[in-house]
Amino acid sequence: MVSIIVAASRNNVIGKDNQLIWRLSADLQRFKKLTTGHTIIMGRKTFESIGKPLPNRNSIIITNQADYSVAGCLVVHSLEEALEKSKDQEEVFIIGGGSIYKTALSRVDKLYLTLVHHNFKGDTYFPQLNTADWEISDRKDCFPDDKNEYAYSFIDYKRK
Repeated sequence: MVSIIVAASRNNVIGKDNQLIWRLSADLQRFKKLTTGHTIIMGRKTFESIGKPLPNRNSIIITNQADYSVAGCLVVHSLEEALEKSKDQEEVFIIGGGSIYKTALSRVDKLYLTLVHHNFKGDTYFPQLNTADWEISDRKDCFPDDKNEYAYSFIDYKRK
């Protein structure tokens, strides 16, 4: 199974200047819980914003740079190559960025969305979902608290 995991604002912003705009402790915990023990696929810029391989995950980085390498990560040059290298996995998570999400959206089975109930200015966006292709399999709405500045919802989608 190939899944996307993403946190996006109401206006589909996912980042600015290669960084997350918000910090939601609950979202980071959910990301860790869902992806630990699995393969994660990301673009080079997303990897560089994280800065290191995430523990207890197999990291695949997609880049156009022929000589790019990172110790502890597999570097490939297309989404197709990344998916081929991880085809024996039970579930693979695509974790960003914007262009990788856009390329992958039509190919994934599941989408784990953290919807941040706020509009943000940014330069990286998650593609608009065609709701005719997806159905909600689970939803949890959450209010701001001392560790989460904004209201948010965890929404899991599966392809119809």
